[in-house]
Amino acid sequence: MSPRAPRLPNPAIRRRRDTENLLDPTLPRWSVLDDIAELSVPPTEPARQPVLAVGVRSRFAEDGSEEVEVVGAGTTAALRELGLDGDEVLVTYAPSSAAGSITQVPLPRAGRGSASRAVARVVLVGLGRETPSDVRIAGAAVGRACRDVSALVLTFGAGNESALVEGVTLGSWTAPAWRQQGPVRPSGPPEHAFVLAGLHVGVDEERIRRSLARCRSTLIARGLGLTPSNVKNPAWMVTQARSVARRSGLASHVWTEKELARDGFGGLLAVGSGSATPPRLVRLDYTPRGADRDTRHVVLVGKGITFDTGGLDIKPADGMLAMKTDMLGSAIVLAALSQCRELAVPVRVTGLLALAENHVSGSSFRPSDVITHYGGRTVEVGNTDAEGRLVLADAMAYAVAELAPDVLVDVATLTGAARVALARSTAPIFGTDDAVVEGLRRAGESTGETFWRMPLVDDYREALSSDVADLGNVAPGVGAGAITAALFLREFAGGVPWAHLDIAGSGRSDVDKGILAKGATGYGARAVLAWLEGLG
Repeated sequence: MSPRAPRLPNPAIRRRRDTENLLDPTLPRWSVLDDIAELSVPPTEPARQPVLAVGVRSRFAEDGSEEVEVVGAGTTAALRELGLDGDEVLVTYAPSSAAGSITQVPLPRAGRGSASRAVARVVLVGLGRETPSDVRIAGAAVGRACRDVSALVLTFGAGNESALVEGVTLGSWTAPAWRQQGPVRPSGPPEHAFVLAGLHVGVDEERIRRSLARCRSTLIARGLGLTPSNVKNPAWMVTQARSVARRSGLASHVWTEKELARDGFGGLLAVGSGSATPPRLVRLDYTPRGADRDTRHVVLVGKGITFDTGGLDIKPADGMLAMKTDMLGSAIVLAALSQCRELAVPVRVTGLLALAENHVSGSSFRPSDVITHYGGRTVEVGNTDAEGRLVLADAMAYAVAELAPDVLVDVATLTGAARVALARSTAPIFGTDDAVVEGLRRAGESTGETFWRMPLVDDYREALSSDVADLGNVAPGVGAGAITAALFLREFAGGVPWAHLDIAGSGRSDVDKGILAKGATGYGARAVLAWLEGLG
């Protein structure tokens, strides 16, 4: 087959793509409510009627026994408005205080007040120790239990607004589906989400707004990651990037295949050589208002392999099933750039999306090939399935040579070794600058995206040596695949403070759990944004 054979469009998928805007995901509209009696929503079908979510926690009585109590200012009054006595509800239904546990409470037929005609259900949710992590888990459980309702009133979360917004918004999200009959309205998040503050408790509405913007970035990354690869290729990703640039006030530039060859991006050209859809490099630039020559400049580089067969070192069939998500690094960089202006990020940010499809054909690059990266460094290909580092190397070398960044960060679903080491709930972070690594790690803690620092072991660098090139792309016989991949990338970071996020494990989930969604998780988008926000 010709390596440039055209692909026939799938009409059903085309219709879905035209009607489902991945760059503008549906999110709840968040507000603060002082009293549940103020709740007013239009009538709707029974399944979508509003829900009151009440948080419960454990406390120890004077005799040392453990009891469960409801939390939140105004909660007791809200239950009373619905004809419920809080103490009786706890005795009757014995809800668990474990984070995320759900207990449904039916409303009585008699004694309903005006608010009870608006609220159709009460849900008790365990808050655990009420840490941000537990509030996030509780919010996600409520979000899943209350998908598609017209309004969700939450009596907990004051003081933990970010965790609450992340939990409900991300937990209630549902993955897109492609059906023969075209778009079918999927279940989705609550239309409105209200934090019941009570009359004497303040709720930080600005924190809610900023958290919602970060959640939007996560959902954009998820949607891009879950798009099938017979739709999603480098050119399609370019279209999404240009759309983000228009929406978000970013400058953009795209390298075509010919321009990549002209400028010497040998890694991108090699990895994309076997595909009918040629590689691209996208540059997006955000400049904050009032920026001057002293404003710090951060460059984010994202791996964008829109499908990864492994190339001639082909993956086993099971290993390919999730490879439509191998472009999540570029999706996270794009999603983060989409919210920089909304969040008034105080530094200049450039995003580089290194886009290619690693396919098999007569023109595929081969093991033992020597490729020349941007700037002239040569690499011997030891394995064509270690392709992500090759496209990242081109983009990083360009950033160092042409953009003079103060900080360089790359994001990539890079190595299976990262998943083996830390599984799905934590991602490794590597770096040459302690402050940058610690800043990203703390930002991840604040957003529920955990990063664990791993070492750049210099003793392993020798294994990347090559007899015929400046270095090899794999370190045979050493193991520590995530570390040696990071050492390879370090070669292209120059003297710029650099960090590397390997999200190969955390970027994908096998189940809906907590704030993670089955498939592409968007892991890291909120952390990167929170870190950028704090760099002023």
